[in-house]
Amino acid sequence: MRIFHPYIRKYGKWFSVAIFFLMVESASDLLLPTIMARMVDDGVTERNLHEVLRLGGWMLLVTAIGALGATIRNLIASRVSQRFGTDVRSDLFRRIQSFTFGSIDKFERPSLMTRITNDVTQVQNFVNGLMRIFVKAPLICIGSLIMAVHLNPRLAVVLLVVVPIVGLLIFFNMKTGFPLFAKVQAALDRMNGATREYLSGVRVVKAFHRFEHESEKFARANDEYRLRATAAARVMATFSPGVMLTVNFGIAAILWLGGQRVNAGQMQVGDILAFIHYMTQILFSLLMISFVFNMFVRAKASAERIGEVFAENGRMEQAPPSGNRAGNAAKIEFDRVTFSYEGASGDPVLRDVSFACMPGETIGIIGSTGAGKTTLVSLIPRFYDATSGTVLIDGVDVRTLDPSLLRRKIAVVPQKSVLFTGTIENNIRWGKEDASMEEIAEAARMAQAEPFVLSFPEGYAARLGQGGVNLSGGQKQRLSIARALVRKPDILILDDSTSAVDTATETRIKEALKAYAQGITCLVIAQRITSVIDADRIVVLDDGRISGIGSHERLLESCRAYQEIFRSQIGKEAKADVPSAQ
Repeated sequence: MRIFHPYIRKYGKWFSVAIFFLMVESASDLLLPTIMARMVDDGVTERNLHEVLRLGGWMLLVTAIGALGATIRNLIASRVSQRFGTDVRSDLFRRIQSFTFGSIDKFERPSLMTRITNDVTQVQNFVNGLMRIFVKAPLICIGSLIMAVHLNPRLAVVLLVVVPIVGLLIFFNMKTGFPLFAKVQAALDRMNGATREYLSGVRVVKAFHRFEHESEKFARANDEYRLRATAAARVMATFSPGVMLTVNFGIAAILWLGGQRVNAGQMQVGDILAFIHYMTQILFSLLMISFVFNMFVRAKASAERIGEVFAENGRMEQAPPSGNRAGNAAKIEFDRVTFSYEGASGDPVLRDVSFACMPGETIGIIGSTGAGKTTLVSLIPRFYDATSGTVLIDGVDVRTLDPSLLRRKIAVVPQKSVLFTGTIENNIRWGKEDASMEEIAEAARMAQAEPFVLSFPEGYAARLGQGGVNLSGGQKQRLSIARALVRKPDILILDDSTSAVDTATETRIKEALKAYAQGITCLVIAQRITSVIDADRIVVLDDGRISGIGSHERLLESCRAYQEIFRSQIGKEAKADVPSAQ
């Protein structure tokens, strides 16, 4: 496959060296039966001890050369295959990192994990096998055929029957096995998915005591994998005995025909021994070739799955740049923006959305669940591109900007707080790699994270488990906010980032942000109306459309959707005099 061409160029020379030493080893294996035949016929049969010792010495020398070639070949094969696997995994990981959110959505997360681990291992093992036994098997097979024909052309007719039959068995083996192993890998994806989902939600499983349900779900995925793997193994298992039976029939025919020729004085005993030895080598070579094709169909299925990731056009397309460049002021405009997820049916997630966020302004975005709030702000850093319409920063279409440069201007606190294994200090420094300890502490104070950070004996050096498992939801949100603030961005996006924080703490965070965010364009997504009530303006989204824009007081007077949110959260009694929109 073309995706592996760069690796072939990189490791081709060492691969060729390994094949050279493999050929030395194969040549040694092919010479030994002929030397043994001469030793039997000229030494043992003639009772010539000198000839036995001389030919025995040659056998030892040839064996030593073969062993040296095998040792060097093994060392090179292990080194090349391990480096090849490492390179493919690294390149695959970098490729996935370059994906847009739309490209990532095409592949299930467990499938990507399987491709970067199990599938790469299958291809790596095949490459290792090529330099160890996969090339040696056909060399020994062809060499044994040539030596056998040279030894006795008439007796070699048996091979003209055996070899084609074995070739047909191997062909049907490969043709039948490939689709089965493709299904095995897909079943492995689903089993990994069930495992990953349980481990990520283990607290919920424990809280609701749903162990039996999760066990059944995993058992179904595990049983499917077992059935797929068993079906593939069952089909493959029928071919090896067929190959061995065919070759053993050939050996029996050689013994019978060879015995007749020895009795007739037309052939020597040593030649029979050598011929049987070559036939045995052909047997094991053909069995190995059958195994090679089993490995090949597995590796081919895995290589195609890896190729799908490499072939995915996951990079953001960049339109021709305009004459302007986004500056530091960061005015954000949505101009008749419509968006649908790729492959999704039904109405667009966003429909004809237009509004502007002026430099230094704080915009609140509120709406019911599924209204499109998170999708809307995801268009600003180009996690997705609008289906139609334009998103502009300082009058520049974001599609003309390099995504990496654009995202340096932006800090995002996602709806789901994501922390990484490591210290609290390192997690905050994700926002700015060269942040000083003073900057980290200042960001933590503004995010109201410093009190609980200093409660740890290690302080900022306290280590977090995967995903911040040893912190509460509110603590994780505050660290996520600190990570965004330390960046000192031009645009700050807070996606429901205080939902797990108590009201008093949220108020202190908002006060700190108000002082910090002078000149910063800020978009705040919230479910709670109190989180956006003091924003400069509030955008109300309803089913992907804007149903109102304005201050809290203005929306209470004119926007029915906002009134309903207000009444549902604050209560009718608290605002019984709220007028209904006409």
